[in-house]
Amino acid sequence: MEKVILTGLRTKDKTKLEVENSLDELESLCLTAGAVSLGKSVQKRDVPDAAYFIGRGKALEIKELVETVKADGVIFDEQLKPIQQRNLEKIMETRVIDRTRVILDIFAFRAKTKEGKLQVERAELAYESARLANQGVNLDSQTGGIGTRRGPGERKIESDKRIIRDRIASLDKEIEKIKSRRDIQRGSRKNSDLPEVAIIGYTNAGKSTLLKNLSKSDIYADDKLFATLDPLTRKVKLPGGRGVLFTDTVGFINKLPHDLVAAFKSTMEEILRASCILHIIDASNPDKNKHIKTVCDVLKDIGADKIPVINVYNKADKIDPYLLNSLKSDDSYIISAKNMKGVQALLKAVEEKVIPSHSLYKIKLDYENQDIIPQLYKLSNVKEKNYKKNVIEIKLESSKENWNKIQNIMSSTHKKDR
Repeated sequence: MEKVILTGLRTKDKTKLEVENSLDELESLCLTAGAVSLGKSVQKRDVPDAAYFIGRGKALEIKELVETVKADGVIFDEQLKPIQQRNLEKIMETRVIDRTRVILDIFAFRAKTKEGKLQVERAELAYESARLANQGVNLDSQTGGIGTRRGPGERKIESDKRIIRDRIASLDKEIEKIKSRRDIQRGSRKNSDLPEVAIIGYTNAGKSTLLKNLSKSDIYADDKLFATLDPLTRKVKLPGGRGVLFTDTVGFINKLPHDLVAAFKSTMEEILRASCILHIIDASNPDKNKHIKTVCDVLKDIGADKIPVINVYNKADKIDPYLLNSLKSDDSYIISAKNMKGVQALLKAVEEKVIPSHSLYKIKLDYENQDIIPQLYKLSNVKEKNYKKNVIEIKLESSKENWNKIQNIMSSTHKKDR
């Protein structure tokens, strides 16, 4: 495990507590990525230094700390400009990276599906491309080439930038193909008349644990930042018997790199198709209000801020009952995903949000046409089925759109009988 020094900057628009909490989160990110913090250093200044981000004197001070504790590198809690990173590495004589690089490393390790890996690679290339674009170039970095318009050779940096651009374009095409296949699957889901609910929240709020226990399925859930990246969809039965599709999405985090948001846009589109959003909040986290703002900001960025949201305070088993009472309100629910406390009340609230447009219908089906029953189950929620002497009486719940489809199926069946 690598040993690092964590560095933060307290500018005039940040409080001491905000900086400390952000560094604590960076420490958790480092542990997830495989690094341990040997110390933290914070500088107070109005604005970041253009050349070193922190002041030059502070950089020399951190260099001494690195040598004293024998650290392997320094990690900054903000995204560094390429020139700042290079200057810091020169003066500190050690490896320097930023929070964005740590998050990218975690995503690269956690991504399991093909799409997730492609998205992470795209984000990494975009990150590196920005650094490449700002590097200085000298004659030694030129490479020869036939047909160039630059005389003896093309600058190597330009060649590298072109390779990255071509690879990003190739990745975009592959991601788009996967997205198209998923759109077909979504279309199939829509036709099944199953409402969709997106589970979102700050990383490590308990989203995967909730879906795992709701669906009683084998889903990986762990008390780690970004334990899962790829969206998972499972069918869950609501108290009234109606089936609903719940989708667990990638966790959000403060200072989430823009390139990652862009790379995971196709995955986040799962949220846009939801009838309702469950915003899972870690009630035991002292920074929960800031986490709520972060999640709401990302929802706005992807255009999902108009979808109905149910706020869900999770981890009730970890906090004081007095604090629990202070969180209660008409538009929020308190649960423990771990022991399923309060979940039934939450599911009833989901039911009220996603099922209001469904009506109850009755049909009579001749026995010779009972082969269409599987289609009825696909397009509706079959509530009751009675086998009479000459017909099958069926009570079902369906949206108006799917009821029209059922009527068309029955009409086609009658025409065939004639």
